[in-house]
Amino acid sequence: MTETLDVRPRAEDPLEQHLAEVQLLLSRHRRVEDLVHRQDMPKHDLVEELVHKQHLVELQKLLERLDNDNIARILETLPDEDRLMAWHQVSEVRCEPILEEVSDDIREELVSVRPPPSVRNMLNAFDLKNGRLAQVQVDSRADLANLKPIWVDLVAPTPYLRAWVGKYFGLELPDPASLTDLEASARFYVDDNGEVHLHSDFLLEKPGDSRNVAVAFILHENILFSVRNEELPVFRLQRLRARTQPGYVTDGKDVLLDLYDADVEYSADALEDIYADLETVGRQVLSPHVSDDEAAEILAEIAKGEDLNGRIRRNVLDTRRGLSFLMRSRLLSQEQQEDARQILRDIESLDGHTSFLFGKINFLMDATVGFININQNKRVSKLTTIGVVFTPINIIAGIGGMSEFSMMTEGVSWPLAYGAFTLGMFFIGFAAYHTLRYFEQRKTKQLLAARRRKEG
Repeated sequence: MTETLDVRPRAEDPLEQHLAEVQLLLSRHRRVEDLVHRQDMPKHDLVEELVHKQHLVELQKLLERLDNDNIARILETLPDEDRLMAWHQVSEVRCEPILEEVSDDIREELVSVRPPPSVRNMLNAFDLKNGRLAQVQVDSRADLANLKPIWVDLVAPTPYLRAWVGKYFGLELPDPASLTDLEASARFYVDDNGEVHLHSDFLLEKPGDSRNVAVAFILHENILFSVRNEELPVFRLQRLRARTQPGYVTDGKDVLLDLYDADVEYSADALEDIYADLETVGRQVLSPHVSDDEAAEILAEIAKGEDLNGRIRRNVLDTRRGLSFLMRSRLLSQEQQEDARQILRDIESLDGHTSFLFGKINFLMDATVGFININQNKRVSKLTTIGVVFTPINIIAGIGGMSEFSMMTEGVSWPLAYGAFTLGMFFIGFAAYHTLRYFEQRKTKQLLAARRRKEG
């Protein structure tokens, strides 16, 4: 299915023209995709994929013609869903410059949903230029010759890369795959050469995949080295903030403290997401009726919230230990000590939130299990009612099958005898059923009356 798109600009301002074109393409994309999705046709998935790609390619071509500032303004103007769809069509090499142009809130949203390129970010060095953190792409040892970095960041480095970087700076960089094997007591220490080693966990929250990622930090000659297996939103946000704000960092210890601070903020944002999810779950749980299928979905959502809340609690606990180690080691300046104390105060506020969420999760879990028990009791009650109704019928049916019944009805034609017998069984069953209903309704009315008296 194809459709000719009329994206002729109608606005006078160039930015408004481009925004109108992007909005029109996104609107047409959603409308046609929804139409294809609802149709039943041969090779439906293939057709849907082709239509999906067709519109996205047109959007990619449009964005390639725009400069970074225009794309940033468009992303800030678009609604959330459209913004994310357009952001995924931006070419990889233009992501970082565009992120520097957008506002802080939009930047955090875009950083969290767009996976970064792994190869390009395997090794990056950062130095200070005019008070700003400047990122330098390092592809060889020669690139480090004229560089005085305050931060060297390695993401999933190969053993060869770790070896030559460590040799150049005169230290040994750990293998990120072995960080989780360390004992807790060996994760924070100062070695004989004065190098400060910290192995901390950082939260990574993705839809359906939330976990703690181990990161190794080494402070060596006022340079911070960080080694990890995968990119983290906290690190990308830290790089962008330091690049856009003069004087944000002055040395490697500032970078380390700001990474811990950004991790606490990221954990707080994740807690807000849990709050929102539990609010939705709470409205479902507090509804008058919850089916077993709905209860299963609710339990799954509660389990996800509990798991993420536990990871956040573990993450902030690890951050607290790292900050406490830095403060006890007297490695920080007076200003950095105050920054560390402020981060610890923020962590203390998060502890209360995580404890409250654990209580809320337990309440919702108990309420959901209670609904499951109520539904099961209803089914058992129905089976009990059926059993009570059919018990006297079974007794009478047993009497009707005895030879004595033929003797009792001697002289009466068998159609009349058994017809009357069948009607009697139905009458007894009918009377037993309505007798049970009467007592149930009477008990319900008594409970309602008692509740009204109590409320009155």
